Amino acid sequence: MSLHAVVIPGKRALPWIVWLHGFLGAGSDWQEITSAFANPQLLIDLPGHGASHAVSTSGFAQTRRLLQNTLINYNILSYWLVGYSLGGRVAMYHACRQPEGLRGLIAEGAHPGLTTGRERDERRASDHHWAARFTHQPLERVLDEWYRQPVFASLSEAQRQQFIALRRDNHPAALSAMLTATSLARQPDLRARLAKLPVPFHFLCGERDTRFQAIAQSIAARCHTLPDAGHNAHRENPQAFCACLTSILHASSEENL
Repeated sequence: MSLHAVVIPGKRALPWIVWLHGFLGAGSDWQEITSAFANPQLLIDLPGHGASHAVSTSGFAQTRRLLQNTLINYNILSYWLVGYSLGGRVAMYHACRQPEGLRGLIAEGAHPGLTTGRERDERRASDHHWAARFTHQPLERVLDEWYRQPVFASLSEAQRQQFIALRRDNHPAALSAMLTATSLARQPDLRARLAKLPVPFHFLCGERDTRFQAIAQSIAARCHTLPDAGHNAHRENPQAFCACLTSILHASSEENL
């Protein structure tokens, strides 16, 4: 089994860019920025989301297998993996297995893992609470409160309403299942393995995302701060996001000459 994905054609000599969206999103979230890159690109819908809403997963290991099967199906042999939030956590987990063909890892606002049992217990309880709400309460009501969490504090009311409108067609039961399966409480702390990656690792976050600014200091990555943006930097300031990625990819290509 594999995941639904959309191909954006590009120059065959360049490595692919494989995009992984955040929780509540879909591969189409990246659509408006794909024109900034000449690389061939793959926009993946993660389990429980978009056209992969009927695909279930038991956790990070199975999600990685689904991702790997998708890359094989599209014959992707050389690629950069870019993930935001949940997608970034999946990307980091995948990269830590040092898959063949991975040229580099870019994570945006993604947590490398909790470090204490207390943190895991608190996150498990929080995710259980949200998963139950997605299952039993009207979706728009839950979305409104989801986007009022502190991590989204930089959103204006207009931006918050835009996100709610984008996400209202999701499948609540599928979201609930994916939130439980890939809870941060179930994710291993990846810091030690990320420090040993044989490929470039870049970490991006918005300047107003103070939580992930602090987390960035705990990981062995080249960190980039994007101006005029919060947690969802690629949507809040797509120009800065694209400029940063273009610089990363260009520098990597020059190093490989």
